Amino acid sequence: MNYGMRCHDICPKTDIDTLFDTVAANHVDQIQLAMGKSIAGYSFDYGHYSPGFARMIKKKLDERNIHVAVLGCYINPVNPDEKERQKAVQKFIEHLKYAKVIGADMVGTETGRYDADFKVVPYTYTEGCYQLLLKSMREIVSAAEKLGVTVGIEAVHDHTLYCPEIMRRFLEDIDSPNVEAILDPVNLISADNYLDQDEVINKAFRLYGDRISAIHVKDFVMKDGQPEFAYVGDGLLHYETLMWNLKKDKPYIAMLLENSTPERYHKDVEYLQKIYLSLEDSHLFR
Repeated sequence: MNYGMRCHDICPKTDIDTLFDTVAANHVDQIQLAMGKSIAGYSFDYGHYSPGFARMIKKKLDERNIHVAVLGCYINPVNPDEKERQKAVQKFIEHLKYAKVIGADMVGTETGRYDADFKVVPYTYTEGCYQLLLKSMREIVSAAEKLGVTVGIEAVHDHTLYCPEIMRRFLEDIDSPNVEAILDPVNLISADNYLDQDEVINKAFRLYGDRISAIHVKDFVMKDGQPEFAYVGDGLLHYETLMWNLKKDKPYIAMLLENSTPERYHKDVEYLQKIYLSLEDSHLFR
C-alpha cells in the first residue's frame, strides 16, 4: 500500500516551503494537496494559474520527494446558484492545469448538494440534481480529456452520488477514461446501512472497483444514531473487508488518511498494514 495524508491535516495553512518541509519532516511522501487550504500568500481561485507558478510548486515537491496523489479541489457542482456553479466549474478546470504540471494522479472532488449553503436537502437525491451534476462534469471532463488529466470523483451518502449504484450509473453516463473513483468507505455509511457495511464496501468494489484509483480512510462511531468521525482503529469500520478487496484487486493504491495527525499517522499506518499483511494466508484471501 502507498499511504499518505492530507496536507491540511499535517499543519495549518502556511508558506509553501514551510508546508512541504513539514510534510517531509513527518516522513510523509504521498499527499492530498488542497492548495487553497494549505498554501498561504497566493490565490487559487479562477484566473490566477500560470505554468511558471505550477512549475515552482512542482520543483519544491520534487526537491523533497513528495508526490501528490490527489490534488483536492472540492467544489459543489450542483450549486443551484448558477453563477456560483459556473465559478466552481472554472476553478476545477484550472486545477486540472496545475495537476498536469505538478504530476498529480488526479484532481478530486465530491459531488455536492443542491443547496447554496451546502445543507442536506431532499432535492439532492433527485434526477434533476443528477442531471445538473452531469452538466457540470461533462464540461470538466471535456477539459480533462484535452489536457490528459484524471478527474477523481468521491461518493458520499448525503451528496448527489450517494450510493454505489448511482456512482456506477454516473461512470457509465460520463463514459470517459479520464474519470476515476475515490473511495471513502465511511462516507458511504449512514444511519440506515452501518450494520451492513460489509455489503456496502463489497458492492462498491463489485460495481465500480475497476475505476477505484485512490482510497480515503478514517473510522466512525455511532453517536445519537448517526455516524461520526473516529481515528483509524478507534471505531466500527471493518478494515478487513476493505483491505481484502484492495489486496485482491488494487495493490499499491494510494491510501490517504483523513483527519489524522502527525502524531498518530505512523502508528495508524502500522495498524492498517498489519491488517493488510494478515490477509495473505487467511480464509478471506482464498
